[in-house]
Amino acid sequence: MVVAKVRERSAVIKQAAQRFDGETFNLRKLNELEVMKLYQIKISNGFVALEGLSDDEDINRAWEKIKENIKISAEESLGLQELK
Repeated sequence: MVVAKVRERSAVIKQAAQRFDGETFNLRKLNELEVMKLYQIKISNGFVALEGLSDDEDINRAWEKIKENIKISAEESLGLQELK
């Protein structure tokens, strides 16, 4: 019984750590129309800047640029949520 509880708790903690990656954005702000539009504009502008990627570029590098664009846009428009 004790072994099962320890394994269960460690699995839950591990999943939470992987899911949040240390950052949680304040997604409740997306309910506000102005914030939602600002986020959409920032994302769109970031993807316009990414259109210049060459076809020869590594797919992993392209993915990292896209992921960074999304993170920066969310952080600027939504802000980080305070963890309890």
